[in-house]
Amino acid sequence: MTISSNTRIAVVTGASSGIGEATARTLAKQGFHVVVGARRLDRLEKIAKEIEGTALELDITDQDSVDAFTAVLPRVDVLVNNAGGAKGLAQIIDADLDDWQWMWDTNVLGTLRVTKALLPKLIESGDGLIVTVTSIAAVSIYDNGSGYTAAKHAQAALHRTLRGELLGKPVRFTEVLPGAVETEFSLVRFDGDQERAEKVYEGITPLVAMDIAEVIGFAASRPSHVNLDQILVRPRDQADATRFHRTT
Repeated sequence: MTISSNTRIAVVTGASSGIGEATARTLAKQGFHVVVGARRLDRLEKIAKEIEGTALELDITDQDSVDAFTAVLPRVDVLVNNAGGAKGLAQIIDADLDDWQWMWDTNVLGTLRVTKALLPKLIESGDGLIVTVTSIAAVSIYDNGSGYTAAKHAQAALHRTLRGELLGKPVRFTEVLPGAVETEFSLVRFDGDQERAEKVYEGITPLVAMDIAEVIGFAASRPSHVNLDQILVRPRDQADATRFHRTT
């Protein structure tokens, strides 16, 4: 990777679609050289070309993949931990352990792998920023959602703990907690069931990926002494994790 030594680099995980893609485009407009990482390299390369960034294949559940991804980065100024997701919607008595394993490995351990690998470069930058996209599920629980809410609570605990552990270091920490955002999220959760996924947003005006990306861009544009610790963003039609105003 050949990048000028004074060019600020932003890394976005899960950048092949949705919030990650929108965030990559937003940060590129702010002047960052954006390195987009995800498993779908063909989609990444298209995005990287359009934003004049760099596409690198990344599977955050695989330590070798994370090591290869992070090793080639000359510096890192911003890290956006966006990769994550949900699988299934079941009561605890019917919990699918494979779904739970996937959610923990993706949301919690994936965030840990990438963050741990890049922390030295973020500190070395002299003004690093780590944005972790958690969820309203990181502050609220709901029936049938224990696998996802448990994983998001844990991911948030990881991020919030770092805020204290690195106090005094030149790194800021922003947690963004989206409510209902219409992306591929529900499609993944329901194993590609389009009809079921669409029902999640039926009768409401949900957020879109760019709504969250603009919030992340705002956090990244603040002066180095300003730390936006937590930003909870949800549509006007949503009161909490499960309570919505729906029109018929």
